[in-house]
Amino acid sequence: MSDQIPERPSAANQAAYWKSTLRLTVSLLTIWFLVSFGAGIIFREALDNFSIGGAPLGFWMAQNGAIYVFLLLIVIYCIRMTQLEKKYGIKG
Repeated sequence: MSDQIPERPSAANQAAYWKSTLRLTVSLLTIWFLVSFGAGIIFREALDNFSIGGAPLGFWMAQNGAIYVFLLLIVIYCIRMTQLEKKYGIKG
């Protein structure tokens, strides 16, 4: 175990990290909104012209697809945040 105090990232690195974190979060939330609200509600009638597994696509997106996309977004968020922490020298 090291007795050294870890170096604190510079103010510029912290600002860039925060900006990148906000951009990532807003991007993923936008995708989540478009899939859950857009595909499940707004575009449901248009998507119902197609089917997946015997169910209309709009219904399937509202019931299942949005959940799968949300889980995928969580994985993407974890991977990208780890990359950003390494890039900007942020230690957890």
